[in-house]
Amino acid sequence: MSHKQADRPEVLHVEFSDIRASLAAGWRDFLQAPHYGLFFACFYVVGGWLIYWSVTGQGQLWWTLPAAAGFPILGPFIACGLYEVSRRLEAGEPLNWHQVFGVIFRQKDRQVPSMAAVIVVFFLFWNFLSHMIFALFLGNATMTNVSSSLAVFATPEGITMLAVGTTVGAVFATLLFSLTVVSLPMLLEREVDFVTAMLTSFAVVTESPLVMLGWGAFIGGLLFIGMLPGFLGLFAVLPILGHATWHLYRRAVSWNV
Repeated sequence: MSHKQADRPEVLHVEFSDIRASLAAGWRDFLQAPHYGLFFACFYVVGGWLIYWSVTGQGQLWWTLPAAAGFPILGPFIACGLYEVSRRLEAGEPLNWHQVFGVIFRQKDRQVPSMAAVIVVFFLFWNFLSHMIFALFLGNATMTNVSSSLAVFATPEGITMLAVGTTVGAVFATLLFSLTVVSLPMLLEREVDFVTAMLTSFAVVTESPLVMLGWGAFIGGLLFIGMLPGFLGLFAVLPILGHATWHLYRRAVSWNV
């Protein structure tokens, strides 16, 4: 794959019809190359199992942080695999494992690691802040095993903690979504720095806030549904969303070249 030298990204207005069209295109890509989507989704499913095991397995809570940290580190590279598949299908280029993995491997020398670092910082700061919120409202319950004594969350302090934590988490999630929704596919396609990619992504959200935030909420809801049956639903949800994200990027950003 020869990366195109970027000129200047132009942010376009998107409508809900663009979301529907992107999802339809993502579904077509998944059906056309399902083995790629299933392979890349496998990393997330196995990661979800590992986190679940670390949380529920007695004496294995120390695994939770490193297991969860693997997602923001590896996630951008795995997502690039899905974007590359969609890019090749769109361009009529042949698909083979060697070329797709070659593109993923080359991202280590481009801007994707910088984006991964930004995501990791968000993850670590949110992990620190969530612990502070828990200590602030439930500090007196620190000796309680919250994994087996869920009644602590039904107390006034517990309910307040959940409300504050959910609000702060939603703000963090919205900001991270705004900075990354189209920046990763942009970094795959174009030779731009990660700051330009993030600013363009944020501009896409501010240009069409209702549509893009609706897209973010839809992603969150679909991921939640996909995780319910033992994370197995992610085998379909993640590839479709990944492919759809590529097509939405193509509808939201134009290049003056």
